[in-house]
Amino acid sequence: MPKTLLARNAAVLVTMDDDRREIRGGGLYVEDNRIVAVGPSGTLPETADEVIDLGGHVVVPGLVNTHHHMYQSLTRAVPAAADAELFGWLKTLYPIWGRLTPEMIAVSTKTAMAELMLSGCTTTSDHLYVFPNGCRLDDSIAAAREVGMRFHASRGAMSVGESDGGLPPDALVEKEADILADTRRVIEAFHDPARHAMTRIVAAPCSPFSVSRDLMRETAHLARAYGVSMHTHLAENDNDVAYSRERFGLTPAEYAEDLGWVGPDVWHAHCVKLGEAGIKLFGRTGTGVAHCPCSNMRLASGIAPIRTMRCEGVPVGLGVDGSASNDSGHLLAEARQALLLQRVGYGPSALTAREALEIATRGGARVLGRDDIGHLAPGMSADFAAFDLRDLAFAGALSDPVGALLFCAPARAALTVIDGRVVVREGRPTTIDLPVLVERHNRLSETLISGG
Repeated sequence: MPKTLLARNAAVLVTMDDDRREIRGGGLYVEDNRIVAVGPSGTLPETADEVIDLGGHVVVPGLVNTHHHMYQSLTRAVPAAADAELFGWLKTLYPIWGRLTPEMIAVSTKTAMAELMLSGCTTTSDHLYVFPNGCRLDDSIAAAREVGMRFHASRGAMSVGESDGGLPPDALVEKEADILADTRRVIEAFHDPARHAMTRIVAAPCSPFSVSRDLMRETAHLARAYGVSMHTHLAENDNDVAYSRERFGLTPAEYAEDLGWVGPDVWHAHCVKLGEAGIKLFGRTGTGVAHCPCSNMRLASGIAPIRTMRCEGVPVGLGVDGSASNDSGHLLAEARQALLLQRVGYGPSALTAREALEIATRGGARVLGRDDIGHLAPGMSADFAAFDLRDLAFAGALSDPVGALLFCAPARAALTVIDGRVVVREGRPTTIDLPVLVERHNRLSETLISGG
């Protein structure tokens, strides 16, 4: 017999379904890892193996994070990189990241995922592109399985070091044949293409300034042969654009198109400086964008024109980016920042609260190529989060509790459910001993940064 879960009596249940229903007194009924019914609580079964009363809470689909570097949670707020733009920030931190160990990858992955789940995030990607000292993508995948988070693990790579005109130090780059072989290995070992899959692999060379054209082309061939998605950084700031023009004689968008890196199986991080022609190309081809407003602000990269992208049909999701350029991994905070930053750049009607929430849910699902997450409806994965409207942050905001999630101070999720399993209950993780994890994380961070 399937295990059942009933969540009921929510103040508001935000389905984000095709009709964008918001159900007062709503709830949902789950069998195993799938949603069976969504609607007013009175229309749902009265009993289940587990019944959760969500009176006073707003329930949303699990948030989707489309870009992260989880290992960077070990190097938050490093003073030497605090006031740099992208290239200077990277050159400061590359030598530190060169001391990463497999345990550091595992522990930082758990820390980053705990932070995400506590913000209502249920699905995340991670772009791991440094593999010193025996580190492997396997380390982060094993950690994700312990935590219980739905995971798109990107096998990143850097192959062009400083001596060949790239940005990273030579000690951090890999041979391209080794990169392709290991990408093939992790796809065959871990990728699950099935609906409701908990682990998927992404082929993800790091950036135009750290890999060759050949690696980009060969990675695209490999990814499409296996049916996996592709991801990289693109057009993050003015220096990024200048590098592409000088090195390749192309804009970042032209470079991506030339190498076959456009289409619904591709998404690019940032795209702050994509340009009008690039936006139209991405809209025409269904190429996705991971919008990372906090990181873009922290590194003074600029304001990505998300309003324009959405109008042109570009799939857009949110990413917290690395915790060394955001210094946070709170996805609801990222949605709030996206809302506010679009208004700074383009006026008060540039993005509404519900549009920001849509980008954080349905938008992220589309970017990751998934039809089983991002909204609440029968047949969808049982991924959802609940926020307690009785929290101080929402005092006086109950005339629109859904809008309050985005306009008020970012709240911690009271409940997070992933694949039908409660992973956050009463604001605390259930799959992690958080104090023990944080203590170990801080010790490893000190060792990494000090070199000791």
